Amino acid sequence: MVSGTMGAAPKPVAVPFGRNYMPTWAFDHIKYFNGGSEIQLHLDKYTGTGFQSKGYYLFGHFSMQIKLVAGDSAGTVTAFYLSSQNSEHDEIDFEFLGNRTGQPYILQTNVFTGGKGDREQRIYLWFDPTKAFYTYAVRWNMYQIVFFVDDIPIRVFKNSKDLGVRFPFNQPMKVYSSLWNADDWATRGGLEKTDWSKAPFIASYRGFHIDGCEASVEAKYCATQGRRWWDQKEFRDLDAYQWRRLRWVRKKFTIYNYCTDRVRYPAMPPECRRDRDL
Repeated sequence: MVSGTMGAAPKPVAVPFGRNYMPTWAFDHIKYFNGGSEIQLHLDKYTGTGFQSKGYYLFGHFSMQIKLVAGDSAGTVTAFYLSSQNSEHDEIDFEFLGNRTGQPYILQTNVFTGGKGDREQRIYLWFDPTKAFYTYAVRWNMYQIVFFVDDIPIRVFKNSKDLGVRFPFNQPMKVYSSLWNADDWATRGGLEKTDWSKAPFIASYRGFHIDGCEASVEAKYCATQGRRWWDQKEFRDLDAYQWRRLRWVRKKFTIYNYCTDRVRYPAMPPECRRDRDL
């Protein structure tokens, strides 16, 4: 991956799985194809499986091409996320909640800062994510975290430290993905259980792009802070076109946003106004 310091974001470069990642658990439930350029995660009634990045990162651009579990996937969760490793951890989540055949997938995003999450947003996707590979990405810098689906921003979480909201900036994170059974909550709040007669459930992956500032787990700052492409001025906010696309997603596809949940949050969380989540 060659990164400039100015101009448009570099295009992700597809690399084999083993370049940046390694299995985390249930190694025999990961299948490799085309020299490791594509893999499958398998979930059965015995176990799911997952993988993680070899390195830790402070800021960058992290993307994955995923084709989700097809057919009756109720009770399953396919996750792609970044997370640090301590009790007050930071985390940036994509979670794809399985569905009964014919019902749409739900994409849930969340941001944890200092061990606190509860910032769920849920959307339907505007395509069938089981029919082909689609690209899911996170761009994380000192100013904002942006979630993308095929280059369309679906969520932004701004740095609101000045409003008393913690922001991930000093805990290096690994990148993780997993396929697992969560039928106690994933589909209709746990009402729909996993149908094990449909196993194995299979999610496919390719791409495996990481363009991040690699750091040791003890590092508190990125050694190249301010000099990477994602640090530059044009990436400190969404541009006008991206804000329009984000508004389109929010208007057409949002089914839950913690910012508008007055039962959980009688007072709107302070970051929501800056994120334009109104």
